[in-house]
This record gives sequence, structure tokens and C-alpha cells, in this order.
Amino acid sequence: MECIQVKQEDADWRVYHLIPPGASTTAAALAEQSGLDPSVIEDSLMRLERYCLIEYSGGNVRMLNFGEALLRNQCKYEKDLPFVIENGVIKAKRK
Repeated sequence: MECIQVKQEDADWRVYHLIPPGASTTAAALAEQSGLDPSVIEDSLMRLERYCLIEYSGGNVRMLNFGEALLRNQCKYEKDLPFVIENGVIKAKRK
């Protein structure tokens, strides 16, 4: 199968919309479904995770629901919160 060349934004859009809501998938499955090179998929997943839209760990990918995305963005941009999220666990900040 020939891999398709696309802009980063287009790859991110395609990859995000292939992730099933409420279920997880893998980077390999996304590469197969999209026709994109696995390295393009990997780069896209890293960006989507940085944008707080997905969770990507252990090879599994899942779409964050609205509440999760909101909480992760809040933790990322509001530095004075009394808690942090580490590996999916909410912890009180140490003083």
C-alpha cells in the first residue's frame, strides 16, 4: 500500500476522526485505516495529546471526553491549581 503525503493539520484531522469515541485503538490500526505512514501517525498522535484531545499510552489511543479535555487544559495552563495529573492520577501538589 502506498502512503499518502499530507499537511500536519490534515493528518491530525484525519487521525482524530478515525479514533472511535468511547473506545481505544492503536497507532497501527490508525495507520492502516488512514493510509498514512506510521511515522506521520506517531507525530500526529503526539500533537493531539499535546493539544489535550487524546490519551496515548502503551500503544493505545483513546479520545478524551469533554470533561477530561477541560481538566487537562486547566491543569496545563493554570499553574496555581492545588493539584496535578500524573499518569491519569489526580494528586495534591507538594509544597
